[in-house]
Amino acid sequence: MKKHHILILGGTTEARQLAERLAGDSRFDTTLSLAGRTLDPKPQPVPVRVGGFGGAEGLAGYLKREGVDLLVDATHPFANRMSVNAAEASALAGVPAFRLCRPVWARQEGDIWRSVDDMDSAVQALPQVPARVFLAIGRQEAYRFSARPEHHYLVRSVDPVTPPLDVPEARYILDCGPFDEARERALLEEEKIGLIVAKNSGGSATYGKIAAARALGIPVIMIERKAAPGMPEAGTVADALARIDHVFSPE
Repeated sequence: MKKHHILILGGTTEARQLAERLAGDSRFDTTLSLAGRTLDPKPQPVPVRVGGFGGAEGLAGYLKREGVDLLVDATHPFANRMSVNAAEASALAGVPAFRLCRPVWARQEGDIWRSVDDMDSAVQALPQVPARVFLAIGRQEAYRFSARPEHHYLVRSVDPVTPPLDVPEARYILDCGPFDEARERALLEEEKIGLIVAKNSGGSATYGKIAAARALGIPVIMIERKAAPGMPEAGTVADALARIDHVFSPE
């Protein structure tokens, strides 16, 4: 019996968890695609390809050449361009696809959020009075905050921020989640953080800083997600597995 070939566009915890579940399923040959932005990625449970595809047309060509039967977009919730390419490639290649994307965080009582549309808006939303700002946004767009050198920045990322911010005061932490609330609260208190800049990534792995900010009364500039491309969505790995079973169930 021919195995079904599944391509997962990865880079998230959910992508790895889905790959782990599919790795032990004899019905499928699963490939995990990583962009290659993380310098030292963790070992993966299925074969991995690294690098871009060359846009939607390049991805469509790969789907056809490799005989992919299903495309799962499990990239980061803020990897908008990749998700758009995935939706277009699915249509071009005639390969079914869906997006595995964790639900957004919902504002709760006690949260002090200012929601903005993008990183530039987050930079503009910083206060005029110098503050101690925790940038929990990864490394790729941290440089934008060099436009506001009056603030002191604490920057956390998996890999080094290169080049570093062009500001008088910045400290860098290299760390990888999950981060629980108690640990995040201790960090915020120790660093005397007065403001957090975060992406509304959803999920539990990095929610600790949001819960800690609520408890400490620290405001958050929250960068909200853009609208998802036109693909069906699964909010959890369990939902994704059910969708996969449905796609390949006998008629």
